[in-house]
Amino acid sequence: MKIALFGGTFDPIHRGHLRAAEAAASEFALDQILFVPSAHPPHKQGQELTPFAHRYAMVALACASDPRFVPSLVEAPTRDARPQYSVDTCARVRRSLGRRDRLFFLIGMDALLDLPHWKDYRRLLKMVNFIVVSRPGFSAADIWKVLPDDMVLFGRRDPEPKSVRLRSTTLHILHDVEVPAASHRIRASLERGGRAGGRSEHRLTGLVPPLVEEYIRKEGLYRSVRTRTRQR
Repeated sequence: MKIALFGGTFDPIHRGHLRAAEAAASEFALDQILFVPSAHPPHKQGQELTPFAHRYAMVALACASDPRFVPSLVEAPTRDARPQYSVDTCARVRRSLGRRDRLFFLIGMDALLDLPHWKDYRRLLKMVNFIVVSRPGFSAADIWKVLPDDMVLFGRRDPEPKSVRLRSTTLHILHDVEVPAASHRIRASLERGGRAGGRSEHRLTGLVPPLVEEYIRKEGLYRSVRTRTRQR
């Protein structure tokens, strides 16, 4: 099987996430994409996140639209609340796979450009093949800024690479995938709508799957504290 890990906070999961996953699954004939909401993301320590149970529930609802999409608890909350690193998650998932299974790591170009700040990023690059989603506004040439020279198999640097061969893995570039939403913008829009006294759920239409929209509305997520208190 060909399996991809797609990690994130998914706060909330939106159509952009699904569009990237659909494009990757079609282009690389993936059998499964594991959506991995992180309970303790290292890059967001100290930030307030929606409780994991809600974020996982939204991921599970969004995955219902495609049999290739599978919600994963591999980064579920732990007692010690230690940060959960992608390199450890990938190693854990690899140990559970068969010899003939192939593991990919699905990531956006914006996140890839931050890769040198990740834990053991060189080990991660050696461990799994990457599928990098290059959205409009990003140049695939930026990939050369983060790849160590000694890990690149060939010296020629294509300004618009479709793939990059490393010594033990390959980075595949998925070009021009439209991602029409961002989680932080959705949250901000809903909070503004709640403070204004409007029907903030209307701001979700077309940005998240219908089941996720209904869940957010029923659970009253992403409203300001003042609004939630007033509506009780």
